[in-house]
Amino acid sequence: MRWTSRSPEATRAAAAELARRAGRRGLTVALVGPLGAGKTAFAKGLAEGLGIDPDEVASPTFVLASEYPRPRGLSLAHVDLYRVGSEAELEAAGFRDLLAPGVLLAVEWADRFPEALPADRLEVRIAPPRDGAATHREIFAVALGPAAAGALARWSAALGRGLAGRPRRGGRKPGGESAR
Repeated sequence: MRWTSRSPEATRAAAAELARRAGRRGLTVALVGPLGAGKTAFAKGLAEGLGIDPDEVASPTFVLASEYPRPRGLSLAHVDLYRVGSEAELEAAGFRDLLAPGVLLAVEWADRFPEALPADRLEVRIAPPRDGAATHREIFAVALGPAAAGALARWSAALGRGLAGRPRRGGRKPGGESAR
């Protein structure tokens, strides 16, 4: 799925829709993109979609992982691999403990250690468009596995209904937002 976000708020709204459609067992979302692309804004949207105050979510660059437990429904775990030096360091920090049912796991800089991630995951690449406004972001999502494919289908359908924007399929959406 490809989608163009016109603002950080639209990116957060789209991520909130994904969180609402992640499924009861949880989901790993591998966030990939350059510095400043909007990976943390996306994680804040995931939190919002789970009913967690997005203002509590900050990039866990220096602590590696932040957990946001909830009494009911999915909990959020937010991991940042930017400063991790090796897969052994990641393992020693307890990363595998976060790969549990009932957790929506958001992993920033997931491309640094893709082999450490579950095979069944949703990869979300975020990048500024080559010719777009400074606030626009191109979002490309691909499912790697059956649980991720189900979540992606539900998310894409929600975005297609205009709940947070539209996935890119072709043409232009009213108001100029890309729907292709």
